[in-house]
Amino acid sequence: MDHSFDVNSLNPDMIDKKRSNKLASSKMLSNIAQIPLVSQHPEVYEPCDDSFALVDALLADRTNLLNLQPRFCMEVGCGSGYVIASLAIMLHQGCSGAQYFATDINPQAAETTASTLEAHGVHAEIICTDLASGLRKRLAGMMDVIVVNPPYVPTPEEEVGCEGITASWAGGENGRKVIDRILPIVHSLLSEKGWFYMVTLTANNPSQICSMMREMGYASRIVVQRSTEEESLHIIKFWREHMEKKGSGSWISQFPLLSFWRSSGGSSS
Repeated sequence: MDHSFDVNSLNPDMIDKKRSNKLASSKMLSNIAQIPLVSQHPEVYEPCDDSFALVDALLADRTNLLNLQPRFCMEVGCGSGYVIASLAIMLHQGCSGAQYFATDINPQAAETTASTLEAHGVHAEIICTDLASGLRKRLAGMMDVIVVNPPYVPTPEEEVGCEGITASWAGGENGRKVIDRILPIVHSLLSEKGWFYMVTLTANNPSQICSMMREMGYASRIVVQRSTEEESLHIIKFWREHMEKKGSGSWISQFPLLSFWRSSGGSSS
C-alpha cells in the first residue's frame, strides 16, 4: 500500500499552527518567553534592552521566587506581554498554583499580551486600565510579586499619558511622572511577603526612589545593572522590611558616590 502523500495538499494554516505549537512546547521547557512567539503591534512597545534586563533580574532571582511560592503576580504596563509571559514560564513547574494579572492602558497592548501568552501556553487576567485603576482596593495586600517596566524616559510633560506607543516610554521631568504614581499603588497592592521589581534609569534618581520606598518600610537592592549606548539601567527589587532593620541603609552602598542624588541634597520630599 502506498502511504505517500502530496505535501502541496497540506493546509498552510495547519502547518503554521503546528510550528507555533512546537515552538510553544519547546519554550515551556525553557525559562523565559521566546521572542519569535511574542506578538507585535505598531502601537505597542516591543521587548528591548530594558525588557531583557527585567526578565534577566527575575531569572537571576528565580530560585528565591520559587521559594517564595507566590500566589498572585502582576505586571503593571504589560506592553507586548514578554515579561509577564516569562515570569509565568519560569515559575510554571515549581509554582503551578500561581495566578497572574497584567494591566495596560493601551487596548492594543492588552490584545498583544493576550496573543503572546496564548502562544506560550500560559495565562493571565488582562485588564485594560490606567496602571491599576479599579484594582487597588479589590486586590489590596494580595500581590506577592509585582513587576514594572515604567515609562522612565525624561520627556516633555505633555507627552506623558498620550495615546499610542509614546505613552510606553514618556516619563515627563526626570522620567519620574509615572514612577511616582506607581510607588504608592504598589505599596497598596503588595502582600506582606511581596516583592516588587522595577526598571529605573540613571536620570530617574534611583537612590531617591529607594529612599522614598524606605520611608514606606521597604528595603531594596539592585538585582541587575546594565549599561547600553543610550542609557544606564538598574533593576531594583523592593521588599517590606521590619521596623528594627530600617536603619541598615544597605541599599545606598549600591549607588557609588551617591551619583544619583540631586545636587540640592537628594532628600525625598
